[in-house]
Amino acid sequence: MFHKFDLGGVMHELWLAPTVNGYYLRILDGWSGPVAFAEESTGRGSLTVAGTSEAVAFAVDGDVIHIHMRGRTRSLRYVDPLRALASVDGDDGHNVARAPMPGTVVALKVVPGDAVTAGTVLVVIESMKLETQIRASQDGIVERLHVKDGDSFDRDAILVTLSQGN
Repeated sequence: MFHKFDLGGVMHELWLAPTVNGYYLRILDGWSGPVAFAEESTGRGSLTVAGTSEAVAFAVDGDVIHIHMRGRTRSLRYVDPLRALASVDGDDGHNVARAPMPGTVVALKVVPGDAVTAGTVLVVIESMKLETQIRASQDGIVERLHVKDGDSFDRDAILVTLSQGN
């Protein structure tokens, strides 16, 4: 599964796949190998990376994970991949909902002119036999649909444009 974390203002993208003994981690443009985590008590555990284990203390605060190991504390902010693909285009007040993966449009849930709130389902897509709901990342007005039912698209394609409501 694809994940994004912000560490000190630097975005890190990674794939994490389950294995028999933990997970296989691949940091895009970086390291890859086996990882595992064992929680030993509340806020304490053991992180194993490529066969080497380290004691860690941790605290989770919403989307932020604070990790203390080797005498240092770091804070990682989890960035929801679907929210990350919704971005504001320039200063014109437009917001776009993008495709998190290649796929096909199953259903459009809005039409131009609809007022939506953050979390409203805009489009339902299918990718690798899995349906995913693409939601509005903020309140706005549906300005334009860039796809129609049955359309195929690539990862990061713009599906819907929203304008800020007045």
